[in-house]
Amino acid sequence: MFDVLTRQLFATPPRETLYHYTSLAGVLGIVGSAELRASDIRYMNDSTELRHTLDLLGRQVTRRILAGVDNPALLNAFLEWLSHRVVSGPMLFGASFRANGNLLSQWRGYSVHGKGVSLGMAPAHILASAEAQDFQVGRCIYAPSEQDRLIGNIIDAVEQLGAAFAGEERGENPWLPLFQRIEGDLLRIAAVLKHPAFEEEQEWRIVSPVITDVASDRVAFREGSSMLIPYYPFDLRDDDGRLSLEHCYLGPTGNIDLSMNSLRLYLDGQGARPRRGITYCDIPYRKR
Repeated sequence: MFDVLTRQLFATPPRETLYHYTSLAGVLGIVGSAELRASDIRYMNDSTELRHTLDLLGRQVTRRILAGVDNPALLNAFLEWLSHRVVSGPMLFGASFRANGNLLSQWRGYSVHGKGVSLGMAPAHILASAEAQDFQVGRCIYAPSEQDRLIGNIIDAVEQLGAAFAGEERGENPWLPLFQRIEGDLLRIAAVLKHPAFEEEQEWRIVSPVITDVASDRVAFREGSSMLIPYYPFDLRDDDGRLSLEHCYLGPTGNIDLSMNSLRLYLDGQGARPRRGITYCDIPYRKR
């Protein structure tokens, strides 16, 4: 039941060039290694990614309980369990791409001191790389009506499974084995539900399998602004062992000609020459 919902979310493949915004330091790391650091989704935007889904679930569950349901204890136990799993559950890694490679809001986030680049990649290359590593590729959902419908389907499924579930464990939460069984699908669904305020980003995400054992997989850590961030190195190498690029945008900078030239020289030297070249964003640069 849950796996059907998940398959539907990741069933539509991207058709357009997808862009990954990054800094100049990020360009050196991504192009040099032909890898992308897919972060644990709990560490994206201060955990608001998962909390948005939790808020949606909380509001709909509350409405249902007030309207009257057969098993309010099941839904309350479900919400209580979710509130603890936001921080301590298994890992799910994701990385973001944008259908628009020249967005002012993204340059504001990535072009600090004129150091932003968006790396455009062919959708077929991203899909092939994802399939080879058991990742999925999905378009983020922003429309409130679509999110409400999906959340409703999730709660319907929980109620149906809970009614049929005959758990051997009898205690404070007799449905715990059920919740643990559906956790992976819930995380994958949450990974593509985003607040409607971010709709202009037209975001696509690559999403990893659920990882429960940090010691047995390729999980690594990088320094964040205030903590260590778990990430998964997502391999983007083509058949020649290099990063295949379709197009690049250079973000706002005060040294357009020199910056364009050095970026071109670096990409050429790495064998990552964009098929459609490098374009300047044409957004006025403001010194900070």
